[in-house]
Amino acid sequence: MNDLFQTGSKGGNDYTAKDIEVLEGLEPVRRRPGMYIGGTDERALHHLFAEVLDNSMDEAVAGHADRIEVSLLEDGSLRVTDNGRGIPIDRHPKFKDKSALEVILTTLHSGGKFSDKVYSTAGGLHGVGISVVNALSDRLTVEVARDRELWKQDYSRGAPQGKLVKVGAAPNRRGTAVIFHPDEQIFGKGAHFRPSRIFKMARSKAYLYPGVKIVWSCAPELLTGSEEVTPQEAVLHFPGGLQDYLSEQLEGQQTVTPTPFAGRADLAGGRGKVEWAIHWPQDIDEGWLQSYTNTVTTPEGGTHEAGFRTALLRGLKDYAELANNKKAAQITADDILGAGAAMLSLFIKDPQFQGQTKDKLVTVEAQKLVETAIKDHFDHWLAGAPQHANALLTRLIERAEDRLRRRAEKDVSRKSATRKLRLPGKLADCADEAANGSEIFIVEGDSAGGSAKQARDRRTQAVLPLRGKILNVASAASGKLAANQELADLMLALGCGTGGKYRDEDLRYDKVIIMTDADVDGAHIASLLMTFFFREMPKLIEHGHLYLAQPPLYRLSAGGKTFYAMDDADKDKLIKQHFGTRKVEISRFKGLGEMPPGQLKETTMNRKNRVLLRVQVPVEEAREADDLVERLMGRKPELRFQFIQERAAFATDIDV
Repeated sequence: MNDLFQTGSKGGNDYTAKDIEVLEGLEPVRRRPGMYIGGTDERALHHLFAEVLDNSMDEAVAGHADRIEVSLLEDGSLRVTDNGRGIPIDRHPKFKDKSALEVILTTLHSGGKFSDKVYSTAGGLHGVGISVVNALSDRLTVEVARDRELWKQDYSRGAPQGKLVKVGAAPNRRGTAVIFHPDEQIFGKGAHFRPSRIFKMARSKAYLYPGVKIVWSCAPELLTGSEEVTPQEAVLHFPGGLQDYLSEQLEGQQTVTPTPFAGRADLAGGRGKVEWAIHWPQDIDEGWLQSYTNTVTTPEGGTHEAGFRTALLRGLKDYAELANNKKAAQITADDILGAGAAMLSLFIKDPQFQGQTKDKLVTVEAQKLVETAIKDHFDHWLAGAPQHANALLTRLIERAEDRLRRRAEKDVSRKSATRKLRLPGKLADCADEAANGSEIFIVEGDSAGGSAKQARDRRTQAVLPLRGKILNVASAASGKLAANQELADLMLALGCGTGGKYRDEDLRYDKVIIMTDADVDGAHIASLLMTFFFREMPKLIEHGHLYLAQPPLYRLSAGGKTFYAMDDADKDKLIKQHFGTRKVEISRFKGLGEMPPGQLKETTMNRKNRVLLRVQVPVEEAREADDLVERLMGRKPELRFQFIQERAAFATDIDV
């Protein structure tokens, strides 16, 4: 989906050779860090550590290292040391005046992992990891101990600060040490590594490979005042691998079976190996699955997770068929994993990821390889303990029946909603009776509501206009919330309750979409609505129901061509790129109410063309998000004033 919509043919003749920029060295990384680490926020900042740690883990997995030291230093720098082979320091045959070390640190797509000659399985496959870290650090030092000698080179923002020099003898040391400090020019003033997050990342790596010890240390000054308990020193070593991690996470909980289904297996054809562990707690609201490929976390899953799901589902249904249990036919993979806590770690040659940050595995053959490797073990596990297998089968059948019952109740509730509920008079509801696939657009004012009602798909899209800016729930008393008509209408339309009474299965729509004007007032209204959902219906956000629509701000037309621009920068870019010096008719949408329904449908509501932004709050960042909402939207104006003062210097485009 694109946020650019075009009709007509290409035009303009001012696009010449002088407009072509050639970015050399690591300049592309500094200009567009989001392409390499996913942004410049805290998650991206900590991704730098992941890139360096992955290199050391690759050495361990390849059998050349068994110890990694991770040290968070007093000045905010991170030091990662391994006892592997050490990065080569001899001259590179293609760059006669540079060492291989300098080539790796300063050249994108350079490294020893493009084939399986040096690493049979590896997490760093694009040859950009350590060079990206170098580019985005204001200072970086690399030390290499090879052949009983120690070498060292310093860098700043990707550029070497001198030649690679021999420091001296190192008879009792080998491997690589990387010490780096994130650049405030990229990540913002005050950006720093969080000890708790770095420690958790290091610990998760130790679980993934039983053959490595990760030695953790942190400057005590950095732990002062931290709300999370993080040890100053620790040795992370888990011979039991994923099963150890799962046991720790579920300690003290009652489980359906006394032991987890866990194990390791080689992939067919010598392609690699897979390790897994899954347990089913008695009291669990929502299951979870953490997956990894070559020790790299894959939060968006991928083909290895698909193979795991299929192996579990097929194994359970095969067992149920042997046990002549016909009710098991209604069980799905979501029922199995939704009732369990699971870990999956895949080691495979030449994995293919989606994007440089490797959030999702897309290697097609991984699905079948994982399924085949795990399915046979699951069959034996179930057959080896029929009593426990039957208990698990009973539990999952109950879960499936509960799911089907709730779906039926939801459909019935949907069918009779207009009779059961006194829905808000301004709500234009959709015709479909099932919540699945339906959407509600929350818009500001009757004018925008009128356009949206004409532009919508009446079968699946509902529209609820709200009058002006809603109540700021972060600073209002509970009595005001209950008395506010706009919020009462919104809660009535959604039908799922708030706070502790929220029931996701009662939500009348699959997607709740905030659609406001593309200006400051619209952004403010969207902020107020997001604050309401964050405070009163956090589960709605957690379950992925809340979205922001992205309407354009400008319509540009000339010579039979039409484009829509999202903001001023986008407008200037489109004019330069497609119209040149030609006179362009520029229409600025003052609001959604002034946008013709046809254009609103084409740009913002049509599923084929529109852009939706999902509102998400990662679990590990929930506390920080709550603090930020309180600071920006709460009752204390002095906190907002302080926030503005701290960031005023960074404001470059102010719409007043």
